[in-house]
Amino acid sequence: AATVEALTGMKYELAAFLIPWGVILYTSTGGLKATFMASYLHTMIIFAVLITMITLVYIKVYSSDQIYSFLDNTVSYSPEQCMAIYSTEGTVETSFFYSGDKTVLGQTEGTAQYACGPVSGNAQGSYLTMLSGDGLMFGIINIVGNFGTVFVDQSYWQSAIAARPASAAKGYLLGGICWFAIPFSLATSLGLASTALMLPISRGEAGSGLVPPAVADNLLGSAGAVLILIMLFMAIVSTGSAESIAVSSLVAYDIYREYINPEATGKQILWVSRVTIVVFGVFMGLFAIALNAMGLNLGWVYLFMGIVIGSAVIPLWNMMTWDKASGKGAIIAAWGGFALALISWFVGASVESGSVSVATLGSNPVMLSGNLVAILSSGFIHYVYSKFIDPQEYDFSTLDANIHLVEQDTAGLTDDILDKDEIRRSKRWIVRRGYLLTFVLIIVWPILSIPAQVFTESYFAFWVLVSIAWGFGAAIVITFLPLFESQDEIGKVCSGMFNFIMCKKVEGEEFAEEEPVKEVDEPAKEPEAEVEADAGESA
Repeated sequence: AATVEALTGMKYELAAFLIPWGVILYTSTGGLKATFMASYLHTMIIFAVLITMITLVYIKVYSSDQIYSFLDNTVSYSPEQCMAIYSTEGTVETSFFYSGDKTVLGQTEGTAQYACGPVSGNAQGSYLTMLSGDGLMFGIINIVGNFGTVFVDQSYWQSAIAARPASAAKGYLLGGICWFAIPFSLATSLGLASTALMLPISRGEAGSGLVPPAVADNLLGSAGAVLILIMLFMAIVSTGSAESIAVSSLVAYDIYREYINPEATGKQILWVSRVTIVVFGVFMGLFAIALNAMGLNLGWVYLFMGIVIGSAVIPLWNMMTWDKASGKGAIIAAWGGFALALISWFVGASVESGSVSVATLGSNPVMLSGNLVAILSSGFIHYVYSKFIDPQEYDFSTLDANIHLVEQDTAGLTDDILDKDEIRRSKRWIVRRGYLLTFVLIIVWPILSIPAQVFTESYFAFWVLVSIAWGFGAAIVITFLPLFESQDEIGKVCSGMFNFIMCKKVEGEEFAEEEPVKEVDEPAKEPEAEVEADAGESA
């Protein structure tokens, strides 16, 4: 909403409702299938804008050597020079460098609000290094928070369940690799360009996500702003749609069908889902307005995310992989870890700054303490409770028996989906490669960057080359691999549309869905004697 307001002048409150209503319109009508289709189209557009920005920054307008030189210059300025640069009349007296507000001039001390001068906590005060105290803290916070978003977010589970086991395993791993291009390539291009060009983007504006539109506007004018606006809208609408479907499924199946109407039909569940989507869309808009009114921007909420949901990660992991895990213990651990995280968060702010406020609670060390306590304390609590207080002996082979389908619809349950050996092979495939990729990205890559200390010009050029290759490679995979894998289905759809337009009749079996391979909750067979007797009477 902040980006839409900055680029278009639209009121923040109206922008906060623009995205939810865009989501509501097609999600409530098309459901999960519409979400999948929209996500594919949106992702293509996002990556098209991404590679456009990379090309502009490092190939068409500037080069890696120029950006390197600009970044070196940015950290070479003294505080007085920075104050003069960020001022209304080129003087210290008219500076807004420390206030971040062009109506508040002349402050000569405080927290710098703009990227100028050496970076505290970085090797030699440089931006061109992986040796960064704040960078390390942000990295850990990022890992905890994103563990939480994956484990707690129903949309991830829903997409995985809807896919074939082999496709889900490979798709999620490949999707993670492609997704990494967003933070990596986008930050290397637009993120570093904003600092290199010393654009007047304040700390608060950066926290609200205004860096990409500011750089795009600087490079392409209004056309750049429009591209970023489209990219942002595609990303948020795609995510919002997935979340709306996820929340509606939880309400419809886990609340309405489980506790209110156990005999609910598919039509009733669909109605509840659509109502939930509308209500959740309105809630998203109101919640965004409330956060803005409290002075909490996107960056603050992102750091806070792990404190809220990080305590559910290890209990959920245990419930999926450990037969002795206690369900009651998981609930206690999740809520207990959350409570401890909040306590440590508030105490940390008080100890570090002597006061508790939005600003003091948002510092990296304080956020780090809350995130770590959330994920680690919950894991400890759940282990102790499951090991010594309420140990279980759960048989995972009985899990399928407790899954009840709506109206016994088994369409799509083909042999490969029900093949236990195929599921085990898919599990082995993803576990080995998943752990390896995690180790490389989180441990190996940062460690290999440490000997470089502050990057040389050639090292930075190599870094940029990797980011460009990653961005373009991800764009190619995201765009063309789904088309290649779905070529048979796409061919059938196109053929059917052509035949319809040409008024050509075809055999219905050609486009019929596969027959289900098994029935669920089959009625008990009658004893043989009774069947024979019935047959005799009929005769």
